[in-house]
Amino acid sequence: MHVSLTVWLLTVAALCALVAVDFLIGRRPHDVSIKEAATWSVVWVALACLFGLGLLLQGGTGPTGEFFAGYITEKSLSVDNLFVFVLIMGKFAVPSQYQQRVLMVGVLMALILRAGFIAAGAAIISVFSWVFYLFGAFLIWTAWKLVQDARKQEHEEEYQENKLLKTVEKRFGVADRYHGTKLFITENGKRVMTPMLVVMLAIGSTDVLFALDSIPAIYGLTQDPYIVFTANAFALMGLRQLYFLIGGLLKKLVHLSYGLSIILGFIGVKLVLHALHESGVHVPQIGIPFSLGFIVLVLAITTVTSLRATKIKATAAGQESAP
Repeated sequence: MHVSLTVWLLTVAALCALVAVDFLIGRRPHDVSIKEAATWSVVWVALACLFGLGLLLQGGTGPTGEFFAGYITEKSLSVDNLFVFVLIMGKFAVPSQYQQRVLMVGVLMALILRAGFIAAGAAIISVFSWVFYLFGAFLIWTAWKLVQDARKQEHEEEYQENKLLKTVEKRFGVADRYHGTKLFITENGKRVMTPMLVVMLAIGSTDVLFALDSIPAIYGLTQDPYIVFTANAFALMGLRQLYFLIGGLLKKLVHLSYGLSIILGFIGVKLVLHALHESGVHVPQIGIPFSLGFIVLVLAITTVTSLRATKIKATAAGQESAP
């Protein structure tokens, strides 16, 4: 799909305006209610659907199918990211009224940095078609790793700070407590970071690491940088509300990692087949309608089996505790 520079600029401007509105609405520190989170989650999903409808009118069913396949995949991977966000919030003991500010700034940082990943990916793909072999192999390996992590139940482990975060903390120093929403304070004559800034950096840097999985995954569904960027943007911008909406349900999605591993493995195979086709090998191609249906089906089955397994486990626990 040909996208002019004007359309790119208008899209980025519109997304920036939406982020600004979201920031203004959530600028006052407060505990986010389920009603507020649900309302804004619906708003972000509705905006994504409207954007997809616009693509349908301008580009036809092809770009629209690619957008929704990418959007659903990125949204699903984002839900898995929320497990880590919960650990980060617990690690830094973020007061509940400040959590939405942390997520807002952290996700905004991730969105800006992901734009760089997307641009780099588009440039590499345009020059080296064999990179699809690497993307495909990486996604298949990631799928296997997800299964291994799920078996070890790594989501229950404590969050470990990455090297970048440790370096920044050592360089600037960190205050011993939160000071509202301030990012820097002067302590003993020295300007130091507050825990608020540290946790924002933790959220942002962690989400960028997740991009190592999600960017190759969406490039397996579409090679259009415009669709890759907008699908990522809409998936990320609703992440803050999703955190508060399904935070209590995360522990019930016990099979989510298995479902995501199937999806990533499927996209990895799709990428390898595409690379073989580009190399002149006659292999079957997997179309977007099939990909979209497969992704939705896997997520639906994963959700149902997760909730069923959680219910059975809860029932069994109740019977054991009964006198």
